Amino acid sequence: MDIKWHEDAGPHMKINETKGVTYLTFPALETLPGILHGFSTRLGGVSEGIYSSMNLSFTRGDREEAVQENFRRISGALGFSPEDIVASSQTHTANVRVMTEADKGNGVTRPGIYKDVDGMITNVPGVILATFYADCVPLYFVDPVRMAVGLSHSGWRGTVGKIGAETVKRMGEVYGSKPEDIYGAIGPSICRECYEVSWDVILEFQKVFEEKDWENLYYRKENGKYQLNLWEANRRIMEDAGILPEHISLPGICTCCNPEFLFSHRASKGKRGNLGAFLGIAEARR
Repeated sequence: MDIKWHEDAGPHMKINETKGVTYLTFPALETLPGILHGFSTRLGGVSEGIYSSMNLSFTRGDREEAVQENFRRISGALGFSPEDIVASSQTHTANVRVMTEADKGNGVTRPGIYKDVDGMITNVPGVILATFYADCVPLYFVDPVRMAVGLSHSGWRGTVGKIGAETVKRMGEVYGSKPEDIYGAIGPSICRECYEVSWDVILEFQKVFEEKDWENLYYRKENGKYQLNLWEANRRIMEDAGILPEHISLPGICTCCNPEFLFSHRASKGKRGNLGAFLGIAEARR
């Protein structure tokens, strides 16, 4: 399978295959001891048809037993179990919740109870945060000094709400994390060339970003529509929150440019499954 990479986006994410499951990782996060992370692809699951094959959504019409098996497979490849995962109901907010041992399994092996939560943080080893995607932006945060992590879902509304900055703020309030210690990563999502939006969306971005940044965030086309750069917007948010530029990783890969490798809502016109982002602190080996 030919993968289309964005050469100007810095070091690419790394493609891995373990136990027949293909997933992506960030080289920068792999250097941090005790951190488990990954991002699923469409490859290595058991779902069929438009969900083929590693669909991680229980709500899009796929067979529940297939999704459960997919979670078992991706968890096994990344080094944890489905019972360790905590997920929430994503509704494009900027709300961030603290997750603990008691939250394990929520939304995956037991019914989800958290509504309107798009960001999660934890410092508990063995708790694996998970968020789900098919074009929106995954945001990873790792503080290797305080050993705390955050994972947030950022569509255009979450980006306008600056959920990335809110996640950094909450990690500071709860765990004492300093922004300059945090490593941030922007996961696979839709690129500027694929993300056409209308003026009403651009207007919302103009309200929260300085005018000097506008030319890097979007451009207007002859048809009156705009191409919006969510990668750059979230990179700017991370920097403005105090994360060092050298601590920020970009994905280098677009979901919409690679619809056979990654689920894309736009490319599939809504006929698709979900990808998963995972992040946690490994439990100490006994």
